[in-house]
Amino acid sequence: MDCKIASELLPPYFDGELDRTTSRELEAHLDGCAHCRDALIGLDALRTTLREEAPRHPAPELLRARIRKEISRTSVPMQSAAFAARSRHAGWLAMAASWVVMFAAGGMWMSMRNHAGANEDAQSQISRDMFAGHWRALAANSPFDVVSTDQHTVKPWFAGKVSVAPLVQDFTAQGFALVGGRIDYVGSERVPVLVYRHGHHLIDVFVLSPDHAPALDNPVQSQGYLQETVMLGGQPATIVSDMGGADLAHFAQLLGSVK
Repeated sequence: MDCKIASELLPPYFDGELDRTTSRELEAHLDGCAHCRDALIGLDALRTTLREEAPRHPAPELLRARIRKEISRTSVPMQSAAFAARSRHAGWLAMAASWVVMFAAGGMWMSMRNHAGANEDAQSQISRDMFAGHWRALAANSPFDVVSTDQHTVKPWFAGKVSVAPLVQDFTAQGFALVGGRIDYVGSERVPVLVYRHGHHLIDVFVLSPDHAPALDNPVQSQGYLQETVMLGGQPATIVSDMGGADLAHFAQLLGSVK
């Protein structure tokens, strides 16, 4: 893969929209290309700047008055016209919402993807990155880069690939079998992911640096998947899986016991 192709793939990769095979090809290129790594870091910096420093303005009173006037004008008391009235109201409210967004965002927001969101903070973006990484893995031919049930094989595999190799322990006896590991990205950070299996459920454990550890008191849910943050031998880690809450809590307790 050359830099021209990589530069075209960076935005969808950053948003978690590439398939696993293409993601891995791009990551291999990023490992050896400082220029493209800087471009990826630049995307993260741009998103942070827009999220934290973009101007926010209240809707002008003139706009508010116009919306109220239109709502009042289009109100139809007759029952036979109720559905049409609701439709017109919804249309005006939708238009009003778009005007408010334009006032609040300024020109800068027009270049950002809609799902980035003005109210999305750093912690929610980290959470989103981990969900996206888990879903990419599930859609790929293989959810791991190294396949092994031996913790003494998985841990050395990470050496040299990440700054700190994570602690690895198998919990087959407790119903959570270690099946391998892989490298993924959270933001622009390259992180190790331990992969376990519980029945038909695949479990990812993202081992993070302290700067990227979500401050989560309760599990976060998205599309039927849960995240639970734990400490793994002194390192912050986040479990991502579609297991039930009780199984997730049990597995989190097991990970938290690793020293």
